[in-house]
Amino acid sequence: MYLSVLALVLLSPVWADNFYQDATVTFGDQRAQIQDGGRLLALSLDKISGSGFQSKNEYLFGRFDMQLKLVPRNSAGTVTTFYLSSQGAGHDEIDFEFLGNSSGQPYTVHTNVYSQGKGNKEQQFRLWFDPTSSFHTYSIVWNSQRIIFLVDNIPIRVFNNHEALGVAFPKNQAMRVYASLWNADDWATQGGRVKTDWSMAPFTASYRNFNTNACVWSAATSTSSCGGSKTDSVNNDQTWQSQQLNANGRNRLRWVQQKYMIYNYCADANRFSQGFSPECKRSRGKKNILSLLALVLLSPVWADNFYQDATVTFGDQRAQIQDGGRLLALSLDKISGSGFQSKNEYLFGRFDMQLKLVPGNSAGTVTTFYLSSQGAGHDEIDFEFLGNSSGQPYTVHTNVYSQGKGNKEQQFRLWFDPTSSFHTYSIVWNSQRIIFLVDNIPIRVFNNHEALGVAFPKNQAMRVYASLWNADDWATQGGRVKTDWSMAPFTASYRNFNTNGCAWSAATSTSSCEGSKTDSVNNDQTWQTQQLNANGRNRLRWVQQKYMIYNYCADANRFSQGFSPECKRSRF
Repeated sequence: MYLSVLALVLLSPVWADNFYQDATVTFGDQRAQIQDGGRLLALSLDKISGSGFQSKNEYLFGRFDMQLKLVPRNSAGTVTTFYLSSQGAGHDEIDFEFLGNSSGQPYTVHTNVYSQGKGNKEQQFRLWFDPTSSFHTYSIVWNSQRIIFLVDNIPIRVFNNHEALGVAFPKNQAMRVYASLWNADDWATQGGRVKTDWSMAPFTASYRNFNTNACVWSAATSTSSCGGSKTDSVNNDQTWQSQQLNANGRNRLRWVQQKYMIYNYCADANRFSQGFSPECKRSRGKKNILSLLALVLLSPVWADNFYQDATVTFGDQRAQIQDGGRLLALSLDKISGSGFQSKNEYLFGRFDMQLKLVPGNSAGTVTTFYLSSQGAGHDEIDFEFLGNSSGQPYTVHTNVYSQGKGNKEQQFRLWFDPTSSFHTYSIVWNSQRIIFLVDNIPIRVFNNHEALGVAFPKNQAMRVYASLWNADDWATQGGRVKTDWSMAPFTASYRNFNTNGCAWSAATSTSSCEGSKTDSVNNDQTWQTQQLNANGRNRLRWVQQKYMIYNYCADANRFSQGFSPECKRSRF
């Protein structure tokens, strides 16, 4: 009942199916619990022991993503980790360590790089959010040129290969992915002055969406799955193999390092009184940030702020840009809703938005994120979130219009509470297909079937739109449940608006990508041919089997004269 994508390859990471397949518990016995059918792994720590796990595979280069929710409240003395390591005294290692703190005090994010058993490359950061209230994504990109540390796809550190200066770089030893939760109150919190409060035990940290997109190493044959080829990495995604930072990535790195860096080994003259390591001389800039002026980050980097990229279109003060432009809150009352649009138009691209939907009784409300052109014969690609009574799930309504005609609806429930934290909703639009994604999991693909006489949106430039409005004549249970205005104002929040596409100039009727595949925003070419691989197809099957609640291709009552031609091509 859904789309035939058996030959497609998704070029952005798709999360691994489960920890049963990909990980092994290494210590802690029952303190390490795989839950939710393998999609979540919870580590706990008590006075007797902590716990941990490792990947089943070893890797020689790759991109490694993990979503973590850290120990809440008084986590002083605890250390939660996500890192790569080989074994032995001369081991290599790439570290994310999260050092707990007293209630109300921020975590310290501790990063380090070891090569041939030697580290002393520490940089430490605060975070710009509460890492205990919801899941956030922590990523390590490791290739032969550099290591990039990212938080929610924002680069916080780059460690370049400076072997030419005599600085060792981890590139010859295969490493596993490790994670652990353990007690380190001799040093972790305020240098060991604040100890672990065992009356708060057990402490728990949660891991989910473990993704490895990398070259698998075989110890038996001493060969890599990428040996001699750049196309054999997990998920067939090649971008990490030369991943770098573009101007937007450099700006975000500067922002993090100026505002949130609290320790840099390259600035600790007391510790390194005999002189800094040679790479420090290459990493100077304002606030000692890394000199990356020629680099290009090939995974999306979030737009700096809504002041630069969006215009409020209606609702007056009901649309509020906050947090220096990084968040936009839309509200709805009985008089009006609110909305905004992108300043640019685009002809193809990838469009990401993080949303936190209206909580509580949202019946009658509709929150949107969509692309559209203008006029009666307009094109449109829709995410609409239909509110419901308290305790009832949202409905995610998707549709595609071309030349003014829609009727391509598919609807879904979600596998999480979209009101408790931010989640990422993405539209990939190229000349071959449209892919709808939720937290990078594909939920729908609409292919170009013009050969069958099915119109496809490819000739009209579109803006990105978002809105919150009242639609209680149809939105909730077909209009049977009305908006409860005593709950107003209703508020939905948007952040991390990223457009990586071909900007359209109406004045010249030209695209920034015209004649070239390298001029899209962020210089990321993957969306231009983005497809689904085997993992992506499995995730699409999982979503459509478990969470799809309406498919126009199966509504024989509505389409009694026969289904649209593409429905015959959309069977698995």
